[in-house]
Parts: sequence; C-alpha cells; structure tokens
Amino acid sequence: MKIEPFALERWLTAHELNVEYDIAESGIFPLSARDLLDLIPEGERSSALQRLLDLRLGYSEATGTLKLRTLLAQTYKDCGPDNILVTTGAIEANFLLFNVLLSPGDHVIAPYPAYQQLYSVPRALGCDVSLWKVRHDNGFHFDLDELQHLLRPQTRLVVINSPHNPTGAMLTAGEIQRVYNLAHSVGASVVSDEAYRWLAVPGGYQSPPPMYNLGPAGISVGTFSKPFGLPGLRIGWMAAPAKIAAECWAMRDYISLSPGKLNDALAVLAFEHRKKIVQRNEAIIAANLSAANRWIAKHADILSWTPPRGGLLALLRYNIDIASLDLANKLAEEYSVLLAPGSAFGFEHHLRIGIGQEPSIFEAGLERASACFASLQADGYGPLQAW
Repeated sequence: MKIEPFALERWLTAHELNVEYDIAESGIFPLSARDLLDLIPEGERSSALQRLLDLRLGYSEATGTLKLRTLLAQTYKDCGPDNILVTTGAIEANFLLFNVLLSPGDHVIAPYPAYQQLYSVPRALGCDVSLWKVRHDNGFHFDLDELQHLLRPQTRLVVINSPHNPTGAMLTAGEIQRVYNLAHSVGASVVSDEAYRWLAVPGGYQSPPPMYNLGPAGISVGTFSKPFGLPGLRIGWMAAPAKIAAECWAMRDYISLSPGKLNDALAVLAFEHRKKIVQRNEAIIAANLSAANRWIAKHADILSWTPPRGGLLALLRYNIDIASLDLANKLAEEYSVLLAPGSAFGFEHHLRIGIGQEPSIFEAGLERASACFASLQADGYGPLQAW
C-alpha cells in the first residue's frame, strides 16, 4: 500500500519536542507516573506500586487484558469484552478498521479538514473518498444535508470525528443519530473517532452517546491519549460488533501483536480513577479557555476564532499577510511556540490552537505569540485584503 505523507505529523515531529510552549497540543497536559499513583487512595498506594513493580514484562493478552476490556465495555450499551479490541492508540484502531471494512472501489465519506489518517488511508486502499467539509462560513458546523447529498447506494463507510480535530465542532445527540440513520439507510457502517470523549468545554455541547450505542452499524474508537493525558502509553481501543473486532485482531497479528503489559496495567489504573482525571481536565480546560478568550479579545484587530464546542482544539484565524506554514515555522523557531499551520488542514491564514496545556505554559505561549505578531507588523506585514 502506497500512502501520501502525513503532513501534520511530519511538521510536528520537526518541532514539537524542541519548543518551550506547545499550545497546539491536541491532548490534555500529560500525567506523570507519580500523578497516576497519586490517584490511588493513600492506604492502597503502596500495595498497588508493589504489584506494578512485580509485574512480569512478558507478552500481554493479544486483545488487551480481560480487566481493561471489561472496564471499557461498561461505558457502552450492550457491550461485552468480546466487542472491545485494545490497540496501539486510536490510530491503530482506525487503521485496522479501514483495512477490514474496505475494499478497492468502495465509496467512503470522511470529514475534511480532519486528522489526515481518516481520509488518506481509505484513499491508499483504493477507495473512492468523498470529503464531508466542515466550513468556516457556517461557524464550523457539520452540515447533515450535505452528508445526505454525498451518500450513494454503494457507500460502504461513513467516518466521523466529534469533537472535531482541528475545529472543535461537535455533533449533537440528534445529529449523531441522523448520521447513523443516513448511513444505515444505504447499508453503510459508521466509524466514529471519539478521541475527545470525556473532554467537555464550558459553554459547549453536551456529549452525545457513542456511535457504538446506536446499533450494529456503529463503531466507536477511543484512546487514553487525549482525554486521559497518557499518550505515552499508546493505548487505544475499538468498540465494535464481535465479528469485526475479531477480524481486526487477526490483522493486528501482522502489525503489533499485543498491547504492552505495563501499559495495559497503567491504563487500568487510570480508568479506575477516571473521575479524578476528568475533574483535573475540567480545571485545565476552563482556565485555558478563559485565557484564550481574553487574549483573542485583546488582539481583536488581527485574531478571531470559533471556540471549541467540545474537545480541546480550535482554528485561530489571523489577519496578517503571511502564509500559515511560514508563520508557524517562525513561531516555533524564533519564539519557541508551537501553533500548527492551518494549511495542514486546508485552512490558510489559520493556526490550530489547543487548550489542554498546563495553564501557566499556555498563557506564556500566548504572550510569546503576541510578541511574534507585533514583530511581523513592525516589519511591515500588513493585513489581508479580505478579512
């Protein structure tokens, strides 16, 4: 399979570990191993640590431990451990599902802009991919009438991502149901990348039910990276009909065999204490959303945005005549600030911002970005002709 380069990941690889102020981060501020242990009640902490230290680091259960799959299954309707496949991040879950569900020539509908995997992998598999566009001119709302127009009798799969990377758009419960009904009407499945489940935004939408809950055509993908602050564990999962989960497991034999045993155990620990993690996340999101709104209001002559309705991400629109890739490179290389170029998502003169960073780092990064914008204006970079 030949596949186009993953533009955003290549750009991030060049910069994200070299900057002081990553305010494009797509996940919540990562937990440390100590943070994880501190979630455990003090009287139980010593024995829990001893169990981790005594853990034999052999191969783990290929589908994920029964304990982890059972915990995950309990967050879905009519779901058991056989419906859950634990994967190496959500990215592996999506990759497996596309390879199992699709054949060359199949018609696929995928969101755009989006995490590039959601449309590039189906294309690489020889599918006919129609892009369901999320547009700036309607306030970054999903247009379900457009989805209905894109559907064909031969549509095999509809892919969605809500809350949405990179715009922060979010489907309501009623809209999620309509997506399912439309896909089901032509015999298509729906793969829902729910990487931002459990990440609510003050003033945003209420979280809709996961796609898996709506019926046998619905498949949900989740991760410990974004909502749990544990991207280093590389633990994701799918909730799918047992037959599809088993077929994905069979394909995974050729890729990664099984999750890491220690990673699985740490994921269980985090999931058992997820209420505390959610509370921590809510405080981070509220602080950063407030800081971002103040900062954008301060720079209303050059900046605007549609705040995220869910998740952590939004597109920041700027009124300075410089390409987004050039601006993002300048911010990273001269100001040690990471804001992702909108061009990676098909939105020129935008930058992707993330509100999951540790709040003091986030606010310092905003001030550094202000200095960059002021320098550009002093150097003669004027406003765009159309704003």
